[in-house]
Amino acid sequence: MTDSVRTFLRNVATGIKDSILGIRTISKLDARIQQKREEQRRKRASGALAQRRAQSEERQPDNDPQVARRILHCCAWNGGVFWFSVSLFYRVFIPLLQTLTAKIIGDPSLHGSVWSWLEFILTSVFSALWVLPLFVLSKIVNAIWFQDIADLAFEVSGCKAQPFPSVSKIIADMLFNLLLQALFLIQGMIVSLFPIDAIGQMVSLLHMSLLYSLYCFEYRWFNHGVEMHQRLSNIERNWPYYFGFGLPMALLTALPSSYIMSGCLFSILFPLFIISANEAKTPTKLYHFQLRLFSLVVLISNKLFHKTVHLQCSLTPSPSSERLPSPHASPTRQRLLPMQ
Repeated sequence: MTDSVRTFLRNVATGIKDSILGIRTISKLDARIQQKREEQRRKRASGALAQRRAQSEERQPDNDPQVARRILHCCAWNGGVFWFSVSLFYRVFIPLLQTLTAKIIGDPSLHGSVWSWLEFILTSVFSALWVLPLFVLSKIVNAIWFQDIADLAFEVSGCKAQPFPSVSKIIADMLFNLLLQALFLIQGMIVSLFPIDAIGQMVSLLHMSLLYSLYCFEYRWFNHGVEMHQRLSNIERNWPYYFGFGLPMALLTALPSSYIMSGCLFSILFPLFIISANEAKTPTKLYHFQLRLFSLVVLISNKLFHKTVHLQCSLTPSPSSERLPSPHASPTRQRLLPMQ
């Protein structure tokens, strides 16, 4: 029992350490990527013809890695534009307008009824014409920047990304991934309603930490060709480490009371933890027992996703160096299990 607790605490601490210390590599990441590209260019320059071709390539402008700039763009867009504009509206404009209308109307009771309608109209218009379009645009822009940052970070490893066998398999994996993550997020919200508040909040924090770890490591595992069911197996079999890795982000994003503000903070922090996930040395030794928190949402997702599963069942699995035996049914490798 003591050894199990000691191993648990050590794995959690290792996950926290990897998630935080991995961020320090950002300042050196661009230089490492450039060095890796130079090494690959020199390896290709064997022979007279290849050398002349390499010399011509050197004269051409090369796309410099811009990890730090991409991260700065994420911070400026999500923090400087989105977060600042929403904060300015609710914390400056609305209180200032409320004070101004109170002085103009004078009567407190009349002002209360007028202001309730005015505030509702203003916040609705602001949400519909500014927050919602900007939120959708942010999702698209962030997705592009996150993928760019993840690809550049993966380039440092020197490994070649392993593509999925077909476009249909990629689409099936992405759709199943979105459905499962949404259901797991709902599951985390439901357990937070447990009658004993402390237990509910702790279990909900565990859910969010594992979900954030899945978000962060997903880019790395996807480049290695690891399918969705195998990613979940990796997390469940070493759940103390991934709990620790996602814990800092889960705690920080829980601080804002507004969902929009929490989303902005997540978008600012997420690129940093993508870098940490690429730099992390995940444990190879499995924990004493597997925490199968994803089993229910996998079952529900399989049942909701059965048509796509049936179309993809004949596809063969892709090789990967980061695999562990998985008890989960794969949405892209197996047929849907018959309902009991």
